[in-house]
Amino acid sequence: MSYLEYMSEGLETDLARLPLDDLLMRKKSLRRRLASREGLQPVRIAVLGGSTTSEVVSLLDLWLLESGFSPTFHQCEYGRFYIDAVHDSQQLIDFAPQVIYIHTSVADIREFAPLQVTEAGFHECVAHEFARFAAIWAALAEKIGCMVIQNNFEFPPFAILGNQDATSRGGHTRFVAELNREFAVAAGKTPKLLIQDVCSISARIGLDRWFDQKRWFSYKIATTVEGSRALAISLNAMVGAIFGKTRKVLVLDLDNTLWGGVIGDDGPDKIQIGRETPLAEAYTAFQEYCLSLRDRGVLLAVCSKNNDEIARQGFEHPDSVLKMEHISCFKANWDPKHENIALIAKELNLGADSFVFVDDNPAERAIVRGQVGGIAVPDVGDDVANYAGVIEDGRYFEQASFSKEDLERAALYQENSSRAAFETQFADYGEYLDSLDMKAEIDRFQPVYIARIAQLTNKTNQFNLTTRRYTLAEMERIAADPEFIGIYGKLSDRFGEHGLISVALGHRKGNALHMDLWLMSCRVLKRGMEAAMLDAVAGAAGGAGISTIFGTYLPTAKNGMVAGFYREMGFSPHFPLPEGLPETATMWRLELTGYTGQNKHIKVTNNACSNPGRDSGEAATHI
Repeated sequence: MSYLEYMSEGLETDLARLPLDDLLMRKKSLRRRLASREGLQPVRIAVLGGSTTSEVVSLLDLWLLESGFSPTFHQCEYGRFYIDAVHDSQQLIDFAPQVIYIHTSVADIREFAPLQVTEAGFHECVAHEFARFAAIWAALAEKIGCMVIQNNFEFPPFAILGNQDATSRGGHTRFVAELNREFAVAAGKTPKLLIQDVCSISARIGLDRWFDQKRWFSYKIATTVEGSRALAISLNAMVGAIFGKTRKVLVLDLDNTLWGGVIGDDGPDKIQIGRETPLAEAYTAFQEYCLSLRDRGVLLAVCSKNNDEIARQGFEHPDSVLKMEHISCFKANWDPKHENIALIAKELNLGADSFVFVDDNPAERAIVRGQVGGIAVPDVGDDVANYAGVIEDGRYFEQASFSKEDLERAALYQENSSRAAFETQFADYGEYLDSLDMKAEIDRFQPVYIARIAQLTNKTNQFNLTTRRYTLAEMERIAADPEFIGIYGKLSDRFGEHGLISVALGHRKGNALHMDLWLMSCRVLKRGMEAAMLDAVAGAAGGAGISTIFGTYLPTAKNGMVAGFYREMGFSPHFPLPEGLPETATMWRLELTGYTGQNKHIKVTNNACSNPGRDSGEAATHI
């Protein structure tokens, strides 16, 4: 598409759709327009480079702005990545980054193994090179403690030993492969270390298009412009994942998207799926890709202009990889697709900015892109062989880590459907809640859950009183600070485990506890978990000699559902508002003298938050 066409579609258009030459030519005007939007989230990123980083940073700046961030960068001088991290770190410390990106390449490997090295000597050489980077990570962890993104290494531009370069102990290709493996092992052991897989990114582009000798000799830039753009897209996804902006739902059209043909015209027996033809096999491969996304926690939804009963028959085809049980929300009718997507968002209790919409029809893509704010609509074209690759290139589902809850998300949403059906059997809602046989684990923050707690602070938007965001490093510091009281809540019922779904965090000021954060997954809304969490907060505060709890509600475009939360929980309005709070905020106060437990339907276990208002006889069901 042209630059004018791009601009005519508004600021939500995917930068990746703009030709690279236009992108480079219009960077400044694009940046001005993107930076003018309201509500951008500030983020401080330090870039430590073994090569010149200005090109990657300028492109990353654009992608972050488009993703809703307002970035501020600190860039070290060329080649000082080790010195600035280990020896001369004061400027870096003063900058106080939330994320540090170490932009290194194969050119930054100081010493490869000699050609005649022994097997033991080869591993010693790898360990020696690895130790240099491990020292960087250790120094940054000690001095700053934020998330670190480290490049692994592309393969060298020349295989001096030919094919044996990958197998010989003196081969540079084998050395890079082994060093990359050590980086992967280290990242698995270090929650605040993320590896940007430059080895795979460069392989997808091709080494001949990744590295340009003239650029290196002239400017010490380690990538082509195409490579720099690929790094910017990848880094944007990684930063988004750190701050909880990962997409959660893949919304799929049916005809000529999940199978070939029109099921209403051709019939379920005539659609293209299976292994009988190249086209059918391509659709099968795309279904397998979608199922693999579901297995790692991405929800699948259907939005199709179709007859509902006939559309469902496609999933009954014996060669269909996807079945109805894999679909979390199904909309097949003749209503406009953007209206159905709004209904899907409502049913899943997720914002449309969590969605990626895939449709072979360019007109439908354009309508949804224009009508549904925040949704991602990749230009997949009309060739199913390309669908998965286009989705992958967009990096919509990037994760900084995988929690148990992430991997079980699809099953959790299906269990919610069973709960909804079960609810219809009861005339009294309290009886229904009791029948769920709910059990909660509510306790002070535990190290094993800190990563999940930080993840929730960045992912939860609707039931979130302040929508304050915390990185893993920030949450670790808070958890270790005795002036903070942090409570988590896990919930299960007769249908299954919800996992860790609620967090409350406050800091002490004298005899008062000021709540900085209170959030909960909408999956468990109106189950009584709110009351159980308040009981735990009150118990922990009372045990620490605190007599008053102050809660603040900071309204956003997404958290209107909790505007009356504190009033419903027994808090009273508090005036005046402290300085620094917006005029739209409200503040609430709860006196703990005479407080009695509010939980009525949940059995709480493993609770370390004693509640001064609880009778010992209530321990089985109340906190």
